Amino acid sequence: MRILTSTVGRKILMSITGQLLILFVLVHMIGNTTIFFGALNAYAEHLHSLPPLVWIFRLVMLAAIAVHICYGVQVTLENKAANPGAYAVKKQLKASFASENMIWTGLLLLAFICYHLAQFTMHLTPDVVVGLDTVNRPDVFKMVSTSFSNGGIAILYMFAMVFLFLHLSHGIPSFLQTMGWNNDKTIPVFGTGGKVVSAFLMLVYISIPAAILIGALK
Repeated sequence: MRILTSTVGRKILMSITGQLLILFVLVHMIGNTTIFFGALNAYAEHLHSLPPLVWIFRLVMLAAIAVHICYGVQVTLENKAANPGAYAVKKQLKASFASENMIWTGLLLLAFICYHLAQFTMHLTPDVVVGLDTVNRPDVFKMVSTSFSNGGIAILYMFAMVFLFLHLSHGIPSFLQTMGWNNDKTIPVFGTGGKVVSAFLMLVYISIPAAILIGALK
């Protein structure tokens, strides 16, 4: 297929899968905020009651991650080999720390995702406490709160969310640029919008380990 062999096609696939991952980040954030309302265990139980949908969603997200990383690395290497200044988005978007380090923030986020899955999905890390709550549901709240009571783990998660902010703050306007939905007038608007959305996601995610670490959530 031409879309797989052309640089433009790979950029489009990378952008589309990136937006799918942003959708997941948003949905995951909404689910995580139930911890502030004492409903995290109920939310987790509801998810476990829908195994086919959950697994389909997971497989789609894993495929999106694989495509995004594969083409992200490939396009980055192609651009550097051809001309370090030829990246299409950089021609129209002012270079920034986030834009110059997309591949590194992306790889750091991949490492964090692997750790996150090992910790809270596969329960492989020693800090995880697996048990049941008072109504015999998996006690996800205790598992999360026990882990984030460890300062090192909480700070690790906060740093990971800073990497998420950096990646998305450039990734969101880059998607609009790649799809041809941006122009000279809208570049500043979408650039600011990408930073606002990314900052919002970062702060909400950071608020959970921060609240547990300072004892606001028990």
